[in-house]
Amino acid sequence: MNPQTQLPVTRPNGTSTLDTVAEELPIAFEYNGISHTVMLATPADLEDFALGFSLTEGIVDKRSEVFDIEIVEAEAGITVHLDIAGGAFARLKEHRRSLAGRTGCGLCGAESLTQVVRDLPPLADVTPFPLQALYEGMSRLPAQQRLQQTTGAVHAACRIAADGSISYVREDVGRHNALDKTLGALARADSVRPEPGRRAPGGALLITSRASFEMVQKSAALSYGILAAVSAPTAAAVRLADKLNLTLVGFLRGNSCAIYTHPHRLQGTPK
Repeated sequence: MNPQTQLPVTRPNGTSTLDTVAEELPIAFEYNGISHTVMLATPADLEDFALGFSLTEGIVDKRSEVFDIEIVEAEAGITVHLDIAGGAFARLKEHRRSLAGRTGCGLCGAESLTQVVRDLPPLADVTPFPLQALYEGMSRLPAQQRLQQTTGAVHAACRIAADGSISYVREDVGRHNALDKTLGALARADSVRPEPGRRAPGGALLITSRASFEMVQKSAALSYGILAAVSAPTAAAVRLADKLNLTLVGFLRGNSCAIYTHPHRLQGTPK
C-alpha cells in the first residue's frame, strides 16, 4: 500500500491544489491467530515493524522465534499475521495485554505499572564511538527522509556507523513505530539478536524526535548502547538510560548536542 496520497487543499488565496499527505492506517498484529494489538501507523515496511515491535516488546526473544510474517490488506486496515514459536506464544498468552495504540503513544493500554518497565539488565560497554560520526549521520539523514520531504508529517529512525554513514532508514507517522521499523530491519539483517547484557551491536541509533522512556527501553532491548535524538529527552528516559548503561544524546543538531548519560562512550567528548 502506498504510504502517501494526493488530497485537495484550499489555499488562502482561494485556489485549490493537490497536496501530498502521509497515510495513517490501523495496523493489527496477530500472533498465531490471536489478536494482540492495533497501532495507527504508516503502511510501509510492515514486516520490519512487526518484527521490531515483537522484539522490543519482549513478545519474542530473538529473530528465529518468528517463523513467518504475512500481511493482509482489508477495507478497515491491515492485519499482520505472525507465526511465532510455541514458547514465545505461551509467554504472550500468560502476560497478554490489550493495547489500543495511538499515533505517538508507546505505552498506551498497559494494564498495570509493572507492564511499563521491562526487566532488562544493564548493557555491556561498547567500543568507543566517534562523536563526529553522530554529527555526520545527522547531516545525511534529511536527504534520505523521502516521505518526510513530500508530506512533512513523519518521523525517521536509522543506524549510524562509525564513519558517519547511515543505513536502515525507516519512516512513520509514529516515532515509536519508526524506531521499531529500524530495529526490525536490523534484526532481519542479523538473524540472531544480541541478548541483553551482551556487547552491543556496532553503531548508534538516531531518531528525529524527542527521546522518551520507551524509546530508550526499545533501544536497550536490542542491546544498542547509543541513542541520539534530534530533540530533548524526558527525565524518565535519562534515568532509565543511566540505569541501563546506555549513552543518551539529545538536541543533536549541526555540530552540537547534549550528552545526558555515559559520555565516556563518545570519542571527542571533553573529559
